[in-house]
Amino acid sequence: MMKKMLAGVSMMSAVMLTVAPVVLANEAKGDGPPDYSGITGLYYVLIALILGYGVWDTFLKKS
Repeated sequence: MMKKMLAGVSMMSAVMLTVAPVVLANEAKGDGPPDYSGITGLYYVLIALILGYGVWDTFLKKS
């Protein structure tokens, strides 16, 4: 039961991480400079996840 739930959560996470860059990327409007706010937000989230995992692994994980 737990393995099925973990597999489902893993698959859902993989789908979300695959689709997120496409959804968050903004289309250029007009002749002005491109708008990178969507992909910048995605980078910030990715960096926050990596740093959060490092804090959990260093300080919170029970070994």
